[in-house]
Amino acid sequence: MRHGDKGMSALSGDNQLNGVDFHDLTQKEQNAQTVEFASEFGLSPQDVKKLKKQMERN
Repeated sequence: MRHGDKGMSALSGDNQLNGVDFHDLTQKEQNAQTVEFASEFGLSPQDVKKLKKQMERN
């Protein structure tokens, strides 16, 4: 399979700005929101994730 320079730089992580992985930041933000909701309503983080999935389906 052939890759161009652009594809290789995307795979190697050279496209990160000052070593910051923006996908990692968005995942951490989503997890923090889940934990916040769980603590606020007295639920487990797994229950909050299940509720979010159910809401997306409706």
